[in-house]
Amino acid sequence: MKNFRYEIVKIPAYRGVGLKWDGPYTEITILKELIANMSSRVHELDHTINPKVQLGLSYHLRPDGFVHYSVYEVGEEQELPEGMMEINVPEMTYLMTHHTREQDIGQTYGKILEWLKISDYEPYIEPNVDYYDDLPIKHERYPSDRDVNNPHFDIYIPIQRKK
Repeated sequence: MKNFRYEIVKIPAYRGVGLKWDGPYTEITILKELIANMSSRVHELDHTINPKVQLGLSYHLRPDGFVHYSVYEVGEEQELPEGMMEINVPEMTYLMTHHTREQDIGQTYGKILEWLKISDYEPYIEPNVDYYDDLPIKHERYPSDRDVNNPHFDIYIPIQRKK
């Protein structure tokens, strides 16, 4: 595929602490507010691994929307601040690509789907879990200097070898 740059990377297990949203696509503005809120609360996390990178972990577990965790990677000694929760992400292999400013996010995800169709990989699916999207799990890493209206960020799609 032309002009599609990617890497296959393995990321060790890690712990994230932050805010959770579980809602329909029609309430996406509430999610955007939650992400901004989490960004402004990073100072409450004393054991952040990288306070300049906010993680967006999306799981398409509902037909009308998805579950999203807006978190920062933290050390095990991090306590949970008021109103926050934790998520433990297992070690996984990912397709990683970079979404640049001025690109259409839908196009970037479309290229990922195209690549998966011709590759030896498929999206990872947790056993006994129902998903409602062709890319059921999407992990994004946002730099703190991003422009929320024209963002650039890294996309990580958990993958496994095709069966």
